[in-house]
Amino acid sequence: MPGDAKLEELTTLLAEVRARVTARYPEGNITAETPDGGVSVPLADLMPLVHARDAAQAKMAAIGSVNPRAGGLVNGLIQSVKRLTARSLNWFVRDQVTFNREMLQCVEASIQAINEVNQALAAIVVPGQSGDLRTHWNAWRVNWEQKLAATETYFLRAIADLQLAQQQRAGEAEQSIKRQHAEYQAALEHSVNELQQKFWADLERIRGDYERLIHTELRMVRQKLAGPAPAAGTLPAAVPEAEASFDYQKFADKFRGPEEYVRRNHEWYLNHFEGCRAVLDIGCGRGEMLQSLGAHGIPARGIDLSAASVAYCISQGSQAQQADLFGYLPQLQDGELDGIYCSQVVEHLQPLRLAEMIRLCAEKMQSGGVIAIETPNPECLAIFATHFYLDPTHHKPVPPALLAFYLEEAGFGRIAIHPLAPAVDQVPELRELPEAVVQKLFGGMDYAIIARKL
Repeated sequence: MPGDAKLEELTTLLAEVRARVTARYPEGNITAETPDGGVSVPLADLMPLVHARDAAQAKMAAIGSVNPRAGGLVNGLIQSVKRLTARSLNWFVRDQVTFNREMLQCVEASIQAINEVNQALAAIVVPGQSGDLRTHWNAWRVNWEQKLAATETYFLRAIADLQLAQQQRAGEAEQSIKRQHAEYQAALEHSVNELQQKFWADLERIRGDYERLIHTELRMVRQKLAGPAPAAGTLPAAVPEAEASFDYQKFADKFRGPEEYVRRNHEWYLNHFEGCRAVLDIGCGRGEMLQSLGAHGIPARGIDLSAASVAYCISQGSQAQQADLFGYLPQLQDGELDGIYCSQVVEHLQPLRLAEMIRLCAEKMQSGGVIAIETPNPECLAIFATHFYLDPTHHKPVPPALLAFYLEEAGFGRIAIHPLAPAVDQVPELRELPEAVVQKLFGGMDYAIIARKL
């Protein structure tokens, strides 16, 4: 039918116009299919801005115009007044009209810009293209993450290598410093030891030379001032065994103590005789010192007035003979001995013969030889209340200062006095006294004096 054909033609025309308008002003959502689904991009709706622009243009066109009225004299007069008023206000609204025009141009430019953005999005988001872009983005992101992980791993490995190298260098430096410090300490200690040894050797040599010089000068003075020495044998030496009216061997066994006790007390003498090759024990008794010296490889022999004591020493494997020291020593060659030990003997001698004994010992000893004499200590008052007068063969005690004087006169030096057997161990009641009194009047019940031949 003709009407249906016109309607169809009109519908086609409207669709074409709508397609053109939509192409010019795209709106709604643009959907594109992708491998993992679809992507929908919403576009900006410009129709509200277009309607508002059109309304504003209509209002702006009406500015300065007068609305029409019906014909007639009065209405004509009113229209004339209105037009005259509008023309008279034209200068006042001119700026407003210009502002309105500029605002409409701004709105038109905004609509055009937004429309261009929508067109660009519509051109981009088309079937097949957006999916490729997203796929490309996903692939690029995976590759970027792999590269990022590899870079991070390389960076961490490089840092670890640097840390390991730094620690290794620090350890090597520390070891080098420690090694250098140890070497320095060893070299310093070695140098100090060498200096100390040299110093003490020089000091010992100077001391020996000085003491020998003093001894020589004193001997020369004494030889000039003193008369001839008394002949040997003019004074009795000690109480012989035959004069004792009791068994002296039994007496010594009872009051001197067991052999093990005596031998233990002799131990500290061994350091002084270390290195000696010819030691004489004057008054060897039961031979405790001879056995101790022999056990440490120090050659020694002894003499004693008691035949029973000498026989006992020989039975124990020690070298001993019965002899009087004033008859035995002169028979030896000068310098034959390098050590003399004499324990609990000098208090048995006649006081005037003690100096002769020291002189004979000095003549028979070589330079540097050591002499050790042990005797009761008269500076300890407890000795007189206990042991000294218990032995009837004792003559008188020998003070340490007197014995040291005899040794110095005979040419001995480096004289040292050592208290032995503290009195408080034998008499515990002494602990109740003030300490100063004990140290002054009740020290060692015996003393040992050590000296070396100059």
